[in-house]
Amino acid sequence: MIRRPAAWVVAVVLFAEAFGVAMLNWIMGNLVDAQNMSLAGLDPDAMSMSSKIGGIVFGLYFALCALVALLVAVRDRQPAGLGRILLISAAVVHGLLAAVAWALIGRPQFLFMIVMLGLIVLVLVTYDGRHGPVAAEPHATPGPGGPEGPEDPPAVGGSSLTPPPAPTTP
Repeated sequence: MIRRPAAWVVAVVLFAEAFGVAMLNWIMGNLVDAQNMSLAGLDPDAMSMSSKIGGIVFGLYFALCALVALLVAVRDRQPAGLGRILLISAAVVHGLLAAVAWALIGRPQFLFMIVMLGLIVLVLVTYDGRHGPVAAEPHATPGPGGPEGPEDPPAVGGSSLTPPPAPTTP
């Protein structure tokens, strides 16, 4: 009920964040290059290039996280493996950005980051194993001890607590 809309919102906002972060860093790199700014004697060209590369890397990271959220929304299945790790890392990043926003930027930006953190966590925790493809029920096949299986459970490590049968001599 709320899983798919939350995943759609997360996907759309993460795509917007990916574009925004990439453009912001690209513009900052151009400003540093145009003004020939230097910080503590660093080369302005290196600062400009690193800002642009950082913007591309973080933009691609947020776009990949958005792609995972989009797949979750389309498939209506829980993210697994690398996708789950990406969404967890995106939640951590939004938590850290929320703390920075509270300290440096302001309350509206803090609230935005906290809402995104909550939506990502909602996407991660609302999918339980019951949704998605339903596995077929196992058919009862008679075996030793009936359809439930053997009467005695198998022992761990291949050994059993009962002694082996005594050898018979002819």
